[in-house]
Amino acid sequence: MAIKHGKTLEDSMGRVIIPLGAYYGISTQRAIENFPITNYQLHPELIIALAKVKKAAAKANKEVLEAKRPGIFQHIVNACDAIIDGYYHEWFVVDPIQGGAGTSINMNANEVIANIALVEMGHEKCLDAIVSPYDHVNMSQSTNDVIPTAARICIRKLLDELLESMTNMCEIFRQKSEEFDTVVKMGRTHLQDAVPIRLGQEFDAYRRVIQRDIERISKTGNYLYEVNLGATAVGTALNANPTYVKEVIEHLREITGFADLKRCDSLIDGTQNTDCFTEVSAALKICVLNMSKIANDLRMMASGPRCGFGEITLEKLQRGSSIMPDKVNPVLPELINQVAFQVIGNDLTISLASEAGQFELNVMQPVLIYNLIQSVGMMKNAFRVFGERCVARITLSEANTKRIKGYVEESPVMATALAPYIGYERSSAIARVARLEELTVLELCLQDQSLVNHLGGEENLKRILNPDAMTRMGENL
Repeated sequence: MAIKHGKTLEDSMGRVIIPLGAYYGISTQRAIENFPITNYQLHPELIIALAKVKKAAAKANKEVLEAKRPGIFQHIVNACDAIIDGYYHEWFVVDPIQGGAGTSINMNANEVIANIALVEMGHEKCLDAIVSPYDHVNMSQSTNDVIPTAARICIRKLLDELLESMTNMCEIFRQKSEEFDTVVKMGRTHLQDAVPIRLGQEFDAYRRVIQRDIERISKTGNYLYEVNLGATAVGTALNANPTYVKEVIEHLREITGFADLKRCDSLIDGTQNTDCFTEVSAALKICVLNMSKIANDLRMMASGPRCGFGEITLEKLQRGSSIMPDKVNPVLPELINQVAFQVIGNDLTISLASEAGQFELNVMQPVLIYNLIQSVGMMKNAFRVFGERCVARITLSEANTKRIKGYVEESPVMATALAPYIGYERSSAIARVARLEELTVLELCLQDQSLVNHLGGEENLKRILNPDAMTRMGENL
């Protein structure tokens, strides 16, 4: 789209018109025109992380900046602080998916910071001779260390929020496991009747796998504390002031509040490789696979209300049909399924992007970072509403309790408990007859006095076939 009212800028590549009043410059405008891909903006936390990196760089470059342009340092820091506080984000306009390994993202940040500083100094925007996006804001830096470092800071911050959401959800499952601990239901394998299990035991198993996911994600996320800031183009620190390389991580640690932040042992390794991102993504994928399985279980247990399992009741959150009156759907378990599908797809994209690096740089980092940020953000939001609005509100109605009890009593699989006393074959025959004659196993056994006597009498038979006792055999191990 042609810019009707703009300002003409010129560099070694030629002339470009940018909109009047824009806080970006010529490099950003070219990126707008070259990469109209997703129509999405950079994530706010990535914008903030970029500003934190630029602020740390300015502090490490303070003496050099003051020598080249007295008074410029504080204005660059002030510009970064404004962005960190949430201002000027609307001027970060480049598409998150782009060619150039993120150069356009880096230059968008450089130009916005330079222009904020210029305005604060009382100048017009885009006066590079006074505040240069390249020589001043980007001093001692390269896209190749700025973007990976900002991405690590952003994703680490989002992971902390995700882990908080998961911890809260895990606690909700723990509470439900205690609430439902006395409810005996039929276990199922292959979607067929198995032996009894307590509903609380099922929810405790869900809690435990979520806890493992928390631990897994926490462990992999720790690698994000290793950053390559100071590496410049390929990890050799070319054009970076030696004092800057020593000090910039200390400033970044203070600005971010990440006490564990440190420089990579090898800046070349840190610039070339993206395995820390792929490991985080793999942990996220494992987590959503587990969560999708849990969501599937809840959907089936809540199916009905008349023609499904009907073992639990999910709170009615919204109407489920525009044509069928009073129909309500399990919308939040369905949401978890769809988030899982998206995260699994993102993981494949991240894997392919990570593999596509060549020699000293992975130029596919924009799509890798975009997908990883999306995965973490979606999971954080989805788990919060799933825990608070679905799991926490699961109830057992009188109809649920009656159906659960009926399933247990009527299942021929109850004959499994007889096998240690009368053998597998005889127990199997009892189960088959009970099914054909539509009797409970207990009712059928009570018709055979010799069997009752063999098992030690009626009371002992009832003890053997007690569903609750069947669920507690392993608790004393």
